[in-house]
Amino acid sequence: IYIANSLVNLYAKCGNLAKARLVFESITNKDDVSWTCLINGYSQKGAAGASVVIELFLRMRAENIFPNPQTFAGVFVAASNISNAVGGQQAHALAIKSASFYDVFVGTSLINMYCKAGYFVDARKVFDKMPERNYVSWATMISGYAMQRLAGEAFGLFELMRREEESENEFVLTSLLSALVVPQLVYSGRQIHCLAVKNGLLAFVSVWNALVTMYGKCGCLDDALQAFELSGNKNSITWSAMITGYAQSGDSHKALRLFSKMHLSEIKPKPDIVLWTAMIGGYAQNEENEDALTLYGRMQMQGIFPNELTMASVLKACSSLAALHQGRQIHAHTIKYGLSLEVPIGSALSTMYAKCGSLTDGNLVFRRMPIRDLVTWNAMISGLSQNGCGNEALELFEEMIMEGTKPDYVTFVNILSACSHMGLVEKGKLSDAKEFIESASIDHGMCLWRILLSACRNYRNYELGTYAGEKLVELGSQESSAYVLLSSIYTALGKLEDVERVWKLMKLRGVVKEPGCSWIELKSRIHVFVVGDQLHPEIGEI
Repeated sequence: IYIANSLVNLYAKCGNLAKARLVFESITNKDDVSWTCLINGYSQKGAAGASVVIELFLRMRAENIFPNPQTFAGVFVAASNISNAVGGQQAHALAIKSASFYDVFVGTSLINMYCKAGYFVDARKVFDKMPERNYVSWATMISGYAMQRLAGEAFGLFELMRREEESENEFVLTSLLSALVVPQLVYSGRQIHCLAVKNGLLAFVSVWNALVTMYGKCGCLDDALQAFELSGNKNSITWSAMITGYAQSGDSHKALRLFSKMHLSEIKPKPDIVLWTAMIGGYAQNEENEDALTLYGRMQMQGIFPNELTMASVLKACSSLAALHQGRQIHAHTIKYGLSLEVPIGSALSTMYAKCGSLTDGNLVFRRMPIRDLVTWNAMISGLSQNGCGNEALELFEEMIMEGTKPDYVTFVNILSACSHMGLVEKGKLSDAKEFIESASIDHGMCLWRILLSACRNYRNYELGTYAGEKLVELGSQESSAYVLLSSIYTALGKLEDVERVWKLMKLRGVVKEPGCSWIELKSRIHVFVVGDQLHPEIGEI
């Protein structure tokens, strides 16, 4: 048995799981070590091996072999990769019965599983009950909070650690820095930076990488660049963090120059999940949605597993294209990869279904989400409003208020839109709208005049419409829709001289009417049609 177990362990650790399984199945008198060697081998394969681990664990218990602490650690790692909280909870109960729960490695793996499944209260309970903790335990719990951007909880735990432990290490600091992703938290980031200097932790390149990323995400690019320049031993992650910081802040030229400099330094931008996600996210943010989906396809072909942010960006691209079929495929992928319906996946899915007009599926995802943020509520209310379900949008708004979620301006725009679609806005209210716009103390730019112009056209209030349109022209609007709406009102009034004047002014200011665009999905391909386009391969038939 000792020799056989050693062979299973050898093949499993070398990644040859087929041979490990062959040797394992040939053992007649398997003990807990036999099972553990194979379980840990599959658990290291991430989501691909996780379901096999659960299957092996159930077989092990059916054969009345009791797991040891290393077995439990492997099972919890696997359960975390597929967000299998139920299977993990069953193993947790067994670990308590066997007293393996009190092993530091088992406890840490269990915390990681609960954090990845989104059960932070359970993760913290496990953490608080651990009789012994190491730096990995602290870092795992802090990282779990950081993953959900719970910076307050992450800092609270860090302060507790500083009271209980002698000093900090690089793993804890990098985990804490990853929680700081908004400008308001940059002061806290600087405190952590000082602590890293004080404790000599800047010797680790991972700390420099975390600092560059933190400053970049907080919008402090000068600080990010200074940290980047001071980092002596830069690796591809350091370069990627700085390039991503420039790209996400909209400074494309600096991003490209730094990318060129990186190549001249003979550093190779190994295309890891962070770079793939940054590129896909960049395409989606800039409305290059077809490119985002194409890049995701290339990533799949190279066998790189996506994370929550990757899938959220891909779903955003599907939303913008109203590509329901592709969106459903991506939904299937999120299930396959074990990604839960936590934010941002749940939010992106409900938004995608709502924008594609599949309100039943959108509502199903929405109701299954364990936690809903404001963006999720707004997306669902907007979807109902845009698809003619005004009453349902108002009901959902009421439910949102009852659950204690505070609405923002986007919420109210969606609700007003729902009222508008339902005809709950009387024609006579347009003059009230004009008075409101002119008395508003906020800087609304040209947005409100544009809304009023559109409403006047719809309700044929041409007198007020010309007033709103001329206001937009006077303010120097660069949106073609304002000029088109105003000229259509003058056409309806028979004022052809004014029509000609508006078009001339539009031409003089260089305002170009955006061409109409539509698309259809046929045999898993999206065909885009643009007015005046001659580039489509089947333009003759079209």
